[in-house]
Order: sequence, then structure tokens, then C-alpha cells
Amino acid sequence: MTVAEDKAGEAANRQAYWRANLKLLAVLLAVWFTVSFGFGILLEDWLNQFSLFGFKLGFWFAQQGSIFTFVALIFIYAIRMRAIDREYGVGD
Repeated sequence: MTVAEDKAGEAANRQAYWRANLKLLAVLLAVWFTVSFGFGILLEDWLNQFSLFGFKLGFWFAQQGSIFTFVALIFIYAIRMRAIDREYGVGD
């Protein structure tokens, strides 16, 4: 294998790694947007007909649900990025 082929393969690997990272970020941001803006603001009135832990569900999503979802997404991001790092041979 020549040096040029090796560099081309490395560049393709970096591009695939970056694409996987951006795809993960897009999915997680879409979930966060849906929960915080969609459930907490747009669908609040409709969700308020249901209750969770004694609170109206729309209110709960606006006050607590979006925060819990954000914290869960941080852990999901860390776990998935560790797997993506291993898949593409990227280390700390």
C-alpha cells in the first residue's frame, strides 16, 4: 500500500467517523427539541389532560421532563460516542 492510499483511507475513516458523530448529534438534538419544545410548549394543553406523579403531564414535561431527558441524552451520547470511537479506532 502506498502512502497516498494510506492517507486516502485515513481521510475516509475520519470522514465516516465525523458523519457518525453528526448523525448521533442530530438524532439526540431532535429528541431533545421534541421533548422540550414539542411536549413542553406546543403540545402542553393536550398533554395536560393526562397526569404523571400528580402533575399535569404538559406541565411536568415543561418543568421536569425536559431536564430528565437532557440528562439521559448526555449519558446516551457518552455511551454511543465510546462505541463509535472504538468502531473507528479513535482513542482518547
